[in-house]
Amino acid sequence: MFCTKCGATLPDDAVFCSKCGTRTGAGAGAGGPAPSAAPAAGGAPTLGAAGVQELKCPSCGAPIHPTFGETVISCDYCGGSVTLGGQGWKEINKHTMLSLKVSDPQAALKVVHGWIDEGFFHRHDFEESKILETKLTYVPFWIMPVSASTTFTYQAVATSVGATAGTIAAGALLGNALGGRRGGFTVVPIMAGPVVNPNRSDTITGQYEYPVIAVKAMTTYQPRDYAFGLGERTFFDKKTIPGGTTILNGDLSEDAAKGSARAYVQQLQADAAHKKHSTCSNLKSEINVGDAELLHAPIWEFKLEHKGQRQTIIVDGNGGRVIRTV
Repeated sequence: MFCTKCGATLPDDAVFCSKCGTRTGAGAGAGGPAPSAAPAAGGAPTLGAAGVQELKCPSCGAPIHPTFGETVISCDYCGGSVTLGGQGWKEINKHTMLSLKVSDPQAALKVVHGWIDEGFFHRHDFEESKILETKLTYVPFWIMPVSASTTFTYQAVATSVGATAGTIAAGALLGNALGGRRGGFTVVPIMAGPVVNPNRSDTITGQYEYPVIAVKAMTTYQPRDYAFGLGERTFFDKKTIPGGTTILNGDLSEDAAKGSARAYVQQLQADAAHKKHSTCSNLKSEINVGDAELLHAPIWEFKLEHKGQRQTIIVDGNGGRVIRTV
C-alpha cells in the first residue's frame, strides 16, 4: 500500500502514514470513506486502559509496551505517539520534531563558550572550566498554544508629580500677588485645587506557543522565556535522527502540562506589565490554553565545573542557542 499524500510505502494494515502522518483507508468499511484525520468532538479514540501492558501503535500497528510512570510514548518503529489521559491511552494527533543543525559537539560547545565568556569580567571563565559530561538527547516538549490578556492598575507618577508641582506653583504666584514685593512673604498652599487621581488602568495581551518539558526529571531545565524555531518543525520521523541518539519518552501528561503552561504564561504577563509600568497592582489575567502538540527537540547538555562550582548548560541543537543554565 502507498500513502495517497506522499507516496511512501506502507504496510497493508497501516492506519497512518509513518512518514507524513496522513490517515490511510485501512480499516474503513467496504466502499465507505476513510475515517477523518481529525477526532470526534470527544477527542481521539481510547486505545487501551491505563493499566494495559501492551498497545498497538495507531500508525503502524507495532506493539507498544508502556513502562510504569511514562505517560508519553513514541513507537520504536514509526515514531507514532500515544499519551495517557483520564480515559486511558490515546493517540497524539500532532507529533513533530526539530532537525539537528548543530550536530558536532565541538560546535555546540562553541555556543557554550560564547555564552559563558560574554562580558569583560567573564572572558576567561570557559578556559578555566572543566567539561565533565557532554550528552545529546531528543527531549519531548508539550507545545501549548496560549492566549493571554492581563489587566492591571498602575500609578501615573508623572501625572501625580506634575499636578502637585502645578498646584504649588499656582500657590506661589498667588502668595506673591498677595504679599507683593514690599511685604516679602509668600503663601504656598501644600495642596489646593482639584485632586488628580494618578491611578490608571492598562491591558496587555500575548500569544504564545509555550514549551513545557514533558520529562519530570528535567523540569529544572524548563525554559522560562524561550521560543523554539517552530517554523522549521516537521512531522516526527525517527529515521532522520542520528543513530545512537537517545529519544526520551515523557512522564508529564498533557493536562498537567496545560496547568504548567498557564502558570508560566501568567508570570510572563506579570513581568511584561512591570516592565511597561514599574508600579503595577491588581493584576488579573485571563488565559486560554488550546490543544497541545508533542515536539521532540535536540538538546545538548553540558556539565561543567568552574572553581569548585558545577553547572549544567542546555543548548538548543536546532537553533544553536543556550536555553538556560542550572
